[in-house]
Amino acid sequence: MERENIPDYENYEQIKISSSLDETLTDIRTIMGNTMDLNILEIEISGVKCAVIAIEGMIATLNISQIVYKYLMGFHADNADCKTVFDFVTKQSLLTNDRKTIYTYGDVVRFAFSGFGIIFFDGLAKAVALGIQGYDKRSVTEPTSEVNIKGSHEGFIEAIRSNISLVRRRMKTPALRFELLQVGTSSKTDVCIAYIKGKAPDKYVDKVRQQLKDIKLETVLTSGYIAPFLESGKKRLFSDFSSTERPDLFCAKLTQGRVGVLIDGTPFAIVVPALFSENFISIDDYASKPYYTAYIKALKYFCFFITIAMPGIYVALATFHPGTFSHKLLLNLAVSEEGTPFPLYVEVLIMMIFYEIMREAGIRLPRAVGGAVSIVGGLIIGDAAVSSGLISVSILIVIGLTATASFVIPSLNEQTSVLRLIFIIAGGLWGLFGIGIAIALVLSNICASENLNVPYTSPFSPLKKDKLVNALARRSFFTLEKTSSKISDLSSSREE
Repeated sequence: MERENIPDYENYEQIKISSSLDETLTDIRTIMGNTMDLNILEIEISGVKCAVIAIEGMIATLNISQIVYKYLMGFHADNADCKTVFDFVTKQSLLTNDRKTIYTYGDVVRFAFSGFGIIFFDGLAKAVALGIQGYDKRSVTEPTSEVNIKGSHEGFIEAIRSNISLVRRRMKTPALRFELLQVGTSSKTDVCIAYIKGKAPDKYVDKVRQQLKDIKLETVLTSGYIAPFLESGKKRLFSDFSSTERPDLFCAKLTQGRVGVLIDGTPFAIVVPALFSENFISIDDYASKPYYTAYIKALKYFCFFITIAMPGIYVALATFHPGTFSHKLLLNLAVSEEGTPFPLYVEVLIMMIFYEIMREAGIRLPRAVGGAVSIVGGLIIGDAAVSSGLISVSILIVIGLTATASFVIPSLNEQTSVLRLIFIIAGGLWGLFGIGIAIALVLSNICASENLNVPYTSPFSPLKKDKLVNALARRSFFTLEKTSSKISDLSSSREE
């Protein structure tokens, strides 16, 4: 018998499940386009027609065989009907802890593609989703972008539920909350908001939740798809959010009252709000003596300045202010530059571009041949360029020091790569005056950044004297017991 009303399959998400099993299976095959990885098994449980659907590769085959099929086929009851079997599955059985009753085809699609097995019953306009996930995933390994010596060597992976467990294992408090959302009109990517109730202000959590719900992207594949929507929305050089693949660092930020976002399919978590000074902090700081931590942080700040300004300052001094060099050094520079065909700032720009090309090639190449980049860079571009007279030896030294300093602060690599070129051009065109203008513009841009009413440059600007210790060194653990480390303490008085 044909159906009187054919559902609008284009808007399947709100369509109710049919009480007829045959109609339900027809609807599911139509909605999913009868895709080859859709497995449908029609069975009878105590005389009641039922069907189990699952997506191949998303479930554990052993679980569905031993836990679902074998257990259900062993159920027998006198005069059983669809409601009796449904009550057995939902209330009387021990199939799985993760079970949910669903009523719409939108829920059917979402749970099926998340690794659930779904049981339908002839005569009932609802179904039961059982969590029997078994898809392949990468094992927990050491983070690749945030290396440490004395801290944990576990890093986030692509499976969001595994990442949630890594956080929960470190924070055994009921105040730690997780909220799961789906983002992406087509991908329906699982996105989890993590925060500690009582530490993260409710307005922070509400704003992040709303920002995620307002995302209208079709697909969300990495954290980079979501990050722009969590920023303040203004055009800034530096990001007012941070990303990490370290569960311990993620937990430390949650403890400070921040809001974290975990995205299924990527090992990088997002934390908001972020501070500029956090780029110079590592988890090893809390495994070292406070005086050594202060020394390392000072070194990192110095390396940041060298990374962005050293080539530009060298060009400015050599071009417009040669009197700042000693007589002997000036003669050596003059001799080395005499045979080169390009102006000094053009040489530096060429070498910086060559360096960026080699760095990018080293990142993208397979590890087996990645070492070839350093051979090409050192022998061909370095030695051959000097021997042929294209560039001077002094420029190689400056570029080498700049590149080495940039490795100390990898989290700011994007910004420093662009700022270096800006400082070189400013120094080559206007000397130290141009360098001063560039520094003023960068500082004004950084100081104007804030997220969730927390200034990006805090505690330096606006000045918070009691918080400067953690930015420049670190407090002792005895002091940390008595002081507050909430990020909300750094909020500006002006409301967003």
